[in-house]
Amino acid sequence: MEIFKYMQKYDFEQVVFCQDEASGLKAVIAIHDTTLGPALGGSRMWTYASEEAAIEDALRLARGMTYKNAAAGLNLGGGKTVIIGDPFKDKNEEMFRALGRFIQGLNGRYITAEDVGTTVADMDLIHEETNYVTGISPAFGSSGNPSPITAYGVFLGMKAAAKEAFGDDSLAGRKVAVQGLGNVAYTLCEYLYNEGAKLIVTDINQQAIDRVVADFGAVAVAPDEIYAQDVDIFSPCALGAIVNDQTIPTFKAKVIAGSANNQLAESRHGKVLHDLGIVYAPDYVINAGGVINVADELYGYNRERAMKRVETIYTSLEKIFAISKEEDIPTYLAANRLAEERIARVAKSRSQFLQNEKNILNGR
Repeated sequence: MEIFKYMQKYDFEQVVFCQDEASGLKAVIAIHDTTLGPALGGSRMWTYASEEAAIEDALRLARGMTYKNAAAGLNLGGGKTVIIGDPFKDKNEEMFRALGRFIQGLNGRYITAEDVGTTVADMDLIHEETNYVTGISPAFGSSGNPSPITAYGVFLGMKAAAKEAFGDDSLAGRKVAVQGLGNVAYTLCEYLYNEGAKLIVTDINQQAIDRVVADFGAVAVAPDEIYAQDVDIFSPCALGAIVNDQTIPTFKAKVIAGSANNQLAESRHGKVLHDLGIVYAPDYVINAGGVINVADELYGYNRERAMKRVETIYTSLEKIFAISKEEDIPTYLAANRLAEERIARVAKSRSQFLQNEKNILNGR
C-alpha cells in the first residue's frame, strides 16, 4: 500500500503505528484533520485479513469522523484507532494500557472512545494511562453507554426525513422497516412505538427479534425480505453497504434513515436514490448522536446540554435536504459540502489570524 500517496490524496495529517510485544498490541492510529480541533474517533478491534486492510480501515474511518464531527457542529477533527486482533480472544489489560500510553504521547491531538469490538471497560483501562479518552464509566464522570443518545438522534433525523418526503414529521401510522435490532435499534423502536409507528423488523439474532416483537408489537420477517417491505421508511441499523445494485430495485420505502455506518455501497448509489426520489438521510449525520454525547464529556458531562445538541441533527438534515433540492444533488453530496465548507471557513479564519500575528511581530 502506498500510504503517503493515499494520505496526500485525502489530505491526512498523521498515521501512527503502535506495537507492544509484551501485550500483543498491534494498532494503527490515523489522524485525518485537526482544523476544527483535536481528532476524536473510537478504537475499533477486529480480526483484519491483513495489516494493509487494517491500515485502510483506519484511514477510511478517520476521514469519515472528520466529516461526522464537522457536520455535527463539533469543534473536533477526525481520527480513528484500529487494533488488530480478535475482540473475543485477544484482549488483555496490558494491551489497552499500552494503547493509552501511545495516545498520551500524542499530547491531545487525538481523543479515543468506544467502537466496534471495544467496551466501556476497555476505555477504563485506557484511562489508566491517559485522560484523552471518552465513553468511560460514569464513576469517572462519563456519560456511560451512548446507544440511547444515538437512537434519539436517529429518531429525530427520521422525523426530519419524513417531513421532507411526506410534508409532515409525524411518524404516527407510518410503516417503518428496521434492519438490525442491537442496542441503538431497540431504543429507536421504542421511540417509534411510542409515536404510533408500525414496525416491521429483522435480525440474525432470534432473541433480539422476540424482544422487539413482545415489547413493541413488531412484525418479524426474514433478513433477506426486509428490503422489499411495503413501508414508508427503511431504517438500516446493522450492516453497511446495504444500499446497492441488488437492493435498490426492491425498495418501496420513500425514506432511508438509520443508524448503520457506510450505508451506500458506493457513492453513485446516493445519486440513484436521488434520481428515484427516495429521501436518504446521510448516515454520518443522522447517527452522530453518540459522538455528540461523548464529546460533551470534554466539557464536564451535562446530559441536558448533550441532548440539546443532539436535537440539532433535525435542523442539520433540514439544511441538507434544502441544498439537495435547490441544487439537484444527492443528499450525501450536500452533507459533504456542509462539512467541507465549515472546515474551510475555520481554516481561512485561522490563517488570517496567524498572518495578522505575524504582521504585528514584524511591526507592520
